[in-house]
Amino acid sequence: MTDTYALAELQKESRMGGVGTENADRTIPRIDLSDFDERRAEITEQLWTAATEIGFFQLVGHGIPQDQVDRAFAESARFFSLPDDVKGRYPLASGTNAGWEKLSQTRPSVGTPDQKESYQVTRPRMDDLWPDDELPGFRDFVLGFEAQCWDLAMRVLSCFADKLGFERDFFARAHDPASAAYQSTLRLIHYLPLPADQKERPGVWRAGAHTDFDCLTLLFQRDGQGGLQVCPGRDADAEEWTPVTPSDDAITCNIGDMLMRWSDDQLLSNFHRVKLPGRGDYTGSRFSMPFFAQANRDVVIETPQGTYPPITAHDYLQERVRANYRKG
Repeated sequence: MTDTYALAELQKESRMGGVGTENADRTIPRIDLSDFDERRAEITEQLWTAATEIGFFQLVGHGIPQDQVDRAFAESARFFSLPDDVKGRYPLASGTNAGWEKLSQTRPSVGTPDQKESYQVTRPRMDDLWPDDELPGFRDFVLGFEAQCWDLAMRVLSCFADKLGFERDFFARAHDPASAAYQSTLRLIHYLPLPADQKERPGVWRAGAHTDFDCLTLLFQRDGQGGLQVCPGRDADAEEWTPVTPSDDAITCNIGDMLMRWSDDQLLSNFHRVKLPGRGDYTGSRFSMPFFAQANRDVVIETPQGTYPPITAHDYLQERVRANYRKG
């Protein structure tokens, strides 16, 4: 049965397709995770404030070595440099979050395909989807990097578990990577270069306005490859967007719809998008890597205050994914 909560979210998204204006006066909090165990209480309060007031924050001192992040981007570029007919041997099937797609994701907010290609890694669904012959070593490194992302995401989520009254390892158990029901995803993204005559083309976006479906997103970006904009606060004016400056050493994070629901709407999943380059902007390839922490398929999302009826993570995500990909 279609979940009315998911339908309400999609109706909100469908109204977010306007160009709007940019508000550069807002800032996205930077939270230092250094000495995490010793500073846990302080960090927890900083995360909670950012997540309940804005829904976006950036992490520094997060513990993933810079050389690992740099290599992950290098591996991503190696994959996307393969010819399309080769990448096409590892296709994304709708609803699986595993494999390669190009120009296939259409947001309800804009109705046009995102100007990008992506390769998605969801551990239990990767049979026959690894380019082992073309890219030796790619599989082992990417899986190792995904594990580092999972560890960091669970540290952050453990802070939210404390504030919500759950056991500290509640979300780690809900995102168990050893389970066949695991569905967290590492996504390698290549936003396509933009011809100069298509700058600010009306109705076309590198990624149209949307919220994420998961619990928590970790987004790795590169210096100089901007375009990400956020609309802080779930009910904020849809016409005002705040740019997020990309940084090699900071991970941009946002709360997803799943965690917003799980927290009885205390934690904010907000709208964000990636605009086409404007005058004076970099127009070449843009690379990013989000890790989506999504509860295992069989986990039941039950809110502490009973705001929403229980639903499995599988059923919840299937409703959202089907609405955002063309069938065919």
